[in-house]
Amino acid sequence: MAHTPVDPTGQQIRLARGEVTAHIAQVGASLRGLTVDGVSIVTPYPEGERTPFGSGVVLVPWPNRVRDGRWAQTDPHGRASDEQLAITEPKLDNAIHGLLRYAPYAIEQSEGAATLTATVVPQAGYPFALVTQVVYELTDDGIRVTHRLTNVGAHAAPAGVGTHPFFHIGGVDTEDLRLKLPAATWFETDDRLLPTAEKAVSGDTDLRAGARVGDLDLDTAFGTLSRDADGRASSTLEGPDGQLVTVWQDADFDYLQVFTTDAFPGQSRAIAIEPMTMPADALNSGQGLRWVEPGETWELSWGVTYSG
Repeated sequence: MAHTPVDPTGQQIRLARGEVTAHIAQVGASLRGLTVDGVSIVTPYPEGERTPFGSGVVLVPWPNRVRDGRWAQTDPHGRASDEQLAITEPKLDNAIHGLLRYAPYAIEQSEGAATLTATVVPQAGYPFALVTQVVYELTDDGIRVTHRLTNVGAHAAPAGVGTHPFFHIGGVDTEDLRLKLPAATWFETDDRLLPTAEKAVSGDTDLRAGARVGDLDLDTAFGTLSRDADGRASSTLEGPDGQLVTVWQDADFDYLQVFTTDAFPGQSRAIAIEPMTMPADALNSGQGLRWVEPGETWELSWGVTYSG
């Protein structure tokens, strides 16, 4: 019997509201397309292919890397954990980007919005149970993304959230975009991309005034984010003609990662701006680590806007 090939990113979800459209993939609950007023602002990749560089994927229950996949923590009630995760980044001998990167989410869709749900079941290296939801909701000028993590287990669960979207401005060379970040610190890393120190930004790491993307080579985490009166921290990509993409993150997202590459399919240059609740190896350091109590739901959000 012949079988139709399965798209490696699962079911494709299309949302529309006025002049805003979004494309979301079931696997990893990933944001893989966003247009505002006909302008593409999320970097696309060909359908039928695997997600390149984790593009748009939701990263839970931890973003970034865990050294050797090994972590140890004591919860707020004195219960100790000493766990070994699977090594999912063999080249650097790390566990990376959580447990749902390749998971198909259950989908509920309404006009202009979609809710994707997946469960982290207790398993080797992470003996905790979390029901996770990702709500994509179109706005007048972009999209709002809300994450909910509910602890359905018997013990407090250590958790973090990250997401891995790539951004561009359709019709503009990404190298010519100007990146501004609201960060006062950055994380120095070793040759395995694991943090060794958090330092004040200076020189090439100080992007508060902006820098041309083509002049940057980054796989770097940032912290100590400045925020507006609503508690939002905002990063921007600005085109030479004033077009502006703004990536905002609420007070629970205390960190962000920026990654540039010249190997993204169909692009001479690509950039990811990744809101995170904690930096790399936080399951060991405890920095930014959130303990979700049994029965508790942790809700947090980020989003994207465009102005032409």
